[in-house]
Amino acid sequence: MKDCLQFLIEPAKKLKFRLKETRKRVKHVKKEPFTESQLLIMELARELNRICQRSDILAHIWTGEDVWPPHACREFIVETANILEMQENTETPMQVYADLRPEKRDWKSQLLSTLEQGGEYDLGPYKRIILDWTRGQRNRHPHGIWPGEAVLMMLDDVELRWKRGHLSHLQSAVELLIGVVLGEHMDKELIPRLWLVQKQKTQKIDCTGYIPHIVWNWICNAAVEVTLDPETANPALVLSEDCKRMQCGLEQREVPHSLRRFDSWWCCLGSEGFLSGRWYWEVEVGDRDWRLGVAKESAPCKGYRPLNTQSGYLTLRLERGSELKALTTPPTLLPQSFIPRRVGVYLDYEEGQLSFYDTQKRAHIYTYNERFTEKLYPMFGTVERVREMVIRPADLRERCLSEGTWGTKVN
Repeated sequence: MKDCLQFLIEPAKKLKFRLKETRKRVKHVKKEPFTESQLLIMELARELNRICQRSDILAHIWTGEDVWPPHACREFIVETANILEMQENTETPMQVYADLRPEKRDWKSQLLSTLEQGGEYDLGPYKRIILDWTRGQRNRHPHGIWPGEAVLMMLDDVELRWKRGHLSHLQSAVELLIGVVLGEHMDKELIPRLWLVQKQKTQKIDCTGYIPHIVWNWICNAAVEVTLDPETANPALVLSEDCKRMQCGLEQREVPHSLRRFDSWWCCLGSEGFLSGRWYWEVEVGDRDWRLGVAKESAPCKGYRPLNTQSGYLTLRLERGSELKALTTPPTLLPQSFIPRRVGVYLDYEEGQLSFYDTQKRAHIYTYNERFTEKLYPMFGTVERVREMVIRPADLRERCLSEGTWGTKVN
């Protein structure tokens, strides 16, 4: 009996010790003083809260409920200061803020060197720019700014996702309200465009997984009917009559000769190419090996040349059922947790953006950014013999009806 009691007592002692250690760590964290960068972010949130009416979401920041990591604060300060400085030198500030492209961000090198040094003092000039801007905006708008219903809907959505743990911090809300102050008005078209520019004009993996419902609706509004082009399909592929489905056959088919036909990789192009505009399509993929994306009109289709960015292909590929990668040069390996069953492909030709989404999780996977100059064709590839790759009809995309409501049709 004594041995049995000892068996229970020992784990309890260990658990009590771990709880004490945890309390000590929590107390230590609470007593840890804020860095100057964190204090500046809190002050910026307080000022934006005063300038933008009904922007109570930022109270989570300036009251200390949402404290960003110091490195995130420093990066945000440098980026924001440079945007504000550019805004002062243009007659159309909102346009510059929304259309800022990665290749124009020469401040990135400044940011990297500053972060490598790791000093708070080096951020002094950037902090002064932000503080001067906030003071100027408070004087310019003594009665505040009404952000508009569309912005408030976005803020509610962001706050909900943050409270549920889907966002690590509320940087998105701060960026959105800075955009409101710079532009003084944001319509339903500009909000999602600004979000995508800020959050996905980067090749950083998982730059933001969460997609606000307003942004998702805007993406889905670009839905287009996409069909497979039989003249480009590898002879090993079997296409359905409506050219919406394909899979590998047991043997190669007899097909007419075509200069645009894949003769090595088991791939096929879409029948229509794009030279402008926004386009979105969804594809149900297999669980073994597939590829999706776009191909430039000049991209070669003969032989086993790598189908990557160097040869004119911007694609996502699942290999051997476990390796998800963006076929950059060299390839960019993505986490296994990103592997989707249904992929949304979003192309914005003018913005030079090609993004991939897990439509069932409504999450961002990866984005290519490039200045497009030639026609782009949807591109598909599969080695599945049992499960078909299926292009979903454009009218199956349902809009999100409210915060937290996905509203996607399930077949």
